Amino acid sequence: MAYYWFKSFHIIGVVVWFAGLFYLVRLFIYHVEADAEPEPAASILKRQYELMEKRLYHIITTPGMIVTVAMAIGLLWTSPEWLKQGWMHAKLGFVAVLLFYHHYCARLMKQLWRGECRWNSKQLRALNEAPTLLLVVIVMLVIFKNNLPTDATTWLIAGLVVVMAATIQLYARKRRLDKEKELAIAPEDKTPEPAQG
Repeated sequence: MAYYWFKSFHIIGVVVWFAGLFYLVRLFIYHVEADAEPEPAASILKRQYELMEKRLYHIITTPGMIVTVAMAIGLLWTSPEWLKQGWMHAKLGFVAVLLFYHHYCARLMKQLWRGECRWNSKQLRALNEAPTLLLVVIVMLVIFKNNLPTDATTWLIAGLVVVMAATIQLYARKRRLDKEKELAIAPEDKTPEPAQG
């Protein structure tokens, strides 16, 4: 019975953790893009994003990570034979990368708050894809274990994931270019009105 409790809360923790990771870097993107806004909008937006980032990281993302890891330890305690299997070694390796990503996000967040972040919005968009890729790999390892498929269906699904990621990037680029065009056109529309005599 303990196995099912650990598994249930492990899945809940994973959902909460990944929801936080997905949204956190999205907030970083908006935070960086706020610099392009005129004052006082830029300062107001940055203060709001700092508050949102802090709450998301400390109230949702980090507790989700803690629950995930604690319940994973419980699962390994109930099924220690998994620690002898290759798929579990691979999964734990990817989870270690995810833990590094989580803590690296905390570092980026503090750099943003101090105005020292060197990442631009395009680089942050690429970084935002990392947890998605890690999630796909980890779930595939858990489902298929040592029988990870390498047939045509697998390659088709992998191709679809790549196409989806590329589409998201292209859409973001299109939105950015549209906004730049809009900003370039806006000053031209402000023609002075003739003086009233």
